[in-house]
Amino acid sequence: MNVAAVVKVWDPAVRLGHWLLVALFATAYVTGEGESEVHVYAGYGVLGVVALRLLWGFAGTRYARFAEFLRGPRETLAYLKSFAAGRPAHYLGHNPAGGYMIVLLLAMLLATVWTGLETYGAQGKGPLAKGLPAAAAIAPAYADSGERVKVKRRRSAAERFWKDLHEGFSNVTLLLALLHVAGAIAASVVHRENLVRAMITGYKLRAPPQ
Repeated sequence: MNVAAVVKVWDPAVRLGHWLLVALFATAYVTGEGESEVHVYAGYGVLGVVALRLLWGFAGTRYARFAEFLRGPRETLAYLKSFAAGRPAHYLGHNPAGGYMIVLLLAMLLATVWTGLETYGAQGKGPLAKGLPAAAAIAPAYADSGERVKVKRRRSAAERFWKDLHEGFSNVTLLLALLHVAGAIAASVVHRENLVRAMITGYKLRAPPQ
């Protein structure tokens, strides 16, 4: 490859964060059935990486910043039209459509982790765990058994609610991830550059091949 034809775009933090999210989300998704500690820790990992990516989106290198790749509606629409016509405008960083997909994926990952933590909390575990009411926490000889049953039912209902929401967000996130992969492949073909390789090496073409 002609060195003069390429430029360093993706810094190590962006690339490492990208592939860590792929690995952590995949791990969390396939271990979601049952009470798996791997699933829980993978979720914590996703939360940590997303938090760092959000911070890097404001304080990171040029092409990592949200201000660099979040475009207005007019420019985004123009890009989509040029893409559909087979003559897309070339961007060194994320193109407008890809930029919005990144933000949407980050938002959905946060929603997935949040509902997962709420589910875990409804089981009395994790940072969002709720304590038992005083009436249910006193010695068994004095506790109101009816109150205990009510607490158990409330916890069970809350767990079902958050679990269903968590699974819904997980599936939507998976769908978006698949659309993201499809978009990267399509853009690689139309732009005639390997975007997957670029996210590994950090280098992209200065301009598309003529």
